[in-house]
Amino acid sequence: MKTTIVVGIDIGGTNIHIGFTDISGNILKNVTLATKNYPMPDSFVDATVPVILEACQQNNWALAGIGMGAPNGNFYTGAIEFAPNMPWKGIVPLAKMIQNKCHVPAFLTNDANAAAIGEMTFGIAKGMKDFILITLGTGLGSGIIANGKLIYGHDGLAGELGHTIAIKNGRPCGCGRKGCLETYASATGIVTTVKEMIDAGMQGKINKDNISALSIYQAALDNDELALAAFDFTAKILGESLADAVAYTSPEAIIFFGGLVNSGEILLKPLRTHFEINLLKIYQNKVKILQSALPESNAAILGAASLIWNQSQNKN
Repeated sequence: MKTTIVVGIDIGGTNIHIGFTDISGNILKNVTLATKNYPMPDSFVDATVPVILEACQQNNWALAGIGMGAPNGNFYTGAIEFAPNMPWKGIVPLAKMIQNKCHVPAFLTNDANAAAIGEMTFGIAKGMKDFILITLGTGLGSGIIANGKLIYGHDGLAGELGHTIAIKNGRPCGCGRKGCLETYASATGIVTTVKEMIDAGMQGKINKDNISALSIYQAALDNDELALAAFDFTAKILGESLADAVAYTSPEAIIFFGGLVNSGEILLKPLRTHFEINLLKIYQNKVKILQSALPESNAAILGAASLIWNQSQNKN
């Protein structure tokens, strides 16, 4: 007898994670691809579909569907729309492209929305009805859960906190605007911050010719003043913006995951300080700042897979 599985795909600006999941949230198999190797969506589909179908055949799995999370993914249309950190430009009807090749249902949503669904279904947010999930990777993504439901908005594109203005007329963003939150609070943003600090005369242990979020984190562990200052600046901008976001939905918690969050308390400790300072008094000491308990990328994979599992359960 075949085991029914769903494929969840987390599409990011750097990596694409493919997970084969069962209904209990177990990831039976993982495949990771480099996004840069697929400059066109057609090349991604042509490479990915055979991998999925072959794995199902080899393991005697029955494929129920494919769920995907991607930057600027629109749940209503199944398309990625003008994603600033992706090589694929314009409107990409990815769900339709995958469905036509695999002949199973395919759904797509924003990658952070998928992560929020995964966190609510299988992670630290299980039982919560109001929370915000923040992904800190190449950019900054967000998924907002209110009254137990994901907020999509009228056009399927709600919840873009990364593209709210953090600093007016600030850094240029890939979306075409200036000063977006993700240009400061993300792996890319903290690298830019360190470069700006070095150009301004600050000195530290970070090699200017080889700056990365990882090298900044490693320097911070060594108590490097430049790295710690960069983390504090990042925490300040993020804390201010999230204090404003709280006023919209009054969440129980803000949950973080993604590469930059692996820095742990080096980021989260100053973040809590700046966040509380900037909160309206009625919200102070009420909103928890938490780190996802799910392994990195698993929340997005499981959330994407849940797009299919939920549809299946609704039919029963």
